[in-house]
Amino acid sequence: MVTTNPRNKPAIGFEDYLIRDDDSDRPQELVDGTLITMPPLTWMHMLIAKFLVQVLDQAIEASGRDDDWTTLLVPGQRTGDATSRLPDVAIVPFSMIEDVLASAVLICPAPLVVEIVSQNWQDDYLIKLAEYETLSIPEYWIVDYQGLGGTRYIGQPKRPTISVYSLVEGEYQVSLFRAGDRIESATFPDLELSAEAVFAAGQPRYLRSQSQEIYES
Repeated sequence: MVTTNPRNKPAIGFEDYLIRDDDSDRPQELVDGTLITMPPLTWMHMLIAKFLVQVLDQAIEASGRDDDWTTLLVPGQRTGDATSRLPDVAIVPFSMIEDVLASAVLICPAPLVVEIVSQNWQDDYLIKLAEYETLSIPEYWIVDYQGLGGTRYIGQPKRPTISVYSLVEGEYQVSLFRAGDRIESATFPDLELSAEAVFAAGQPRYLRSQSQEIYES
């Protein structure tokens, strides 16, 4: 990640973040008053995110909550006085976006957020997890399609893993899902989604069959 706020400049506040205009052509998170420019994403990352938006929207409809919720790519999520994250995917209440011209940043906790691990896995497994838990986000998914996370998080040998953190009495409890596993979600108990399907969604169509064999091995 690249810090765009030089150390000799004062930290910016959340309200300033909402109205900033620094000509940056890439999304930026606000972390403790510092603007952090997000690195370019991989194609696999983007394809998985697109797939999850579709899957979660279908789950919302099946649960009868389609009048209340929708699923969006990279909405903002404020997590502190001077910190605002950009989760890859999040379920957003329609009540929070009645003003369509307002900045796309949630002030209240999203019902569910997804981070897809690309480079700095520590951010997702350590820092963001703590922020989302403190904010009381009910469900947090980490999609680690390359198996980059530390062994204390995804086990040994390291494999592509989806970690689902569910808030129980104010603390996250985690379940791990790999190829062959059906993902279990407290938000959507009837969800029919395999970890294998999520990983395969990030592959070009002509590589789908090969990728499934890799993740099953």
